[in-house]
Amino acid sequence: MESYRSRQILHRLLDEEVTSPTPSADRLVAWCARSLPVTGAAVLLMARGQPAGTVAASDEVATGLEELQFTLGEGPCVESSATGRAVLVPDLAEAGRRRWPTFAGRAMALGACAVFALPLRVGEIRLGVLDLYRDAPGPLVDGDLAESLAFADAATALLLHLQDQATAGVAPGDAPTALGLEHGRAVVHQATGVLAVQTGLGLQSALVLLRARAHTLGVPVADVARGVVDGTLDVRDPFP
Repeated sequence: MESYRSRQILHRLLDEEVTSPTPSADRLVAWCARSLPVTGAAVLLMARGQPAGTVAASDEVATGLEELQFTLGEGPCVESSATGRAVLVPDLAEAGRRRWPTFAGRAMALGACAVFALPLRVGEIRLGVLDLYRDAPGPLVDGDLAESLAFADAATALLLHLQDQATAGVAPGDAPTALGLEHGRAVVHQATGVLAVQTGLGLQSALVLLRARAHTLGVPVADVARGVVDGTLDVRDPFP
């Protein structure tokens, strides 16, 4: 629910559009990192229940966490988008390993010790997630959580505003396409289709196979997808 505080945040971001060369979404995540007891923040768009593109990230760790979740198909933003609820994990080393065995270890290797994901919703339409992380364990206390929710509401309104600027007549659920963020992940969807034809697998199973090879090689899933599409990599071959 939109609050006075979220409207205040949004109005400031939009007012600064005239004078600031920095995109509104970048200013929002930077503001999150300054105002909340977190180390970094990112706004992630979701499509078909999976990460579709990073709108903005405050630092390299935040960017890495988003890419990691896209590659693995697990993590706080995936869970938050699927359930429509906030996901609050104050200690990845404890609860994180039980919820996301692969993600937790690799996220901690990036420098994240606590993660918080807040859904960005318009009614029943789930646009994306506001992801927050800390480089030390610790919860968001009541006042901090309320402020985080205000930033999430402002991020939702900002996404709709950016979508309106990008194109007219596009449904909120098509925000990734409207904002041009699907193009960076299009090769993954293309490779999934190629692999499904090659193997006879369903699309979901083909995507799992792509992710498994990316995880084994330690590279982004998009890199594996490009190899599948251009014929330089056959993920059906035995793992090296």
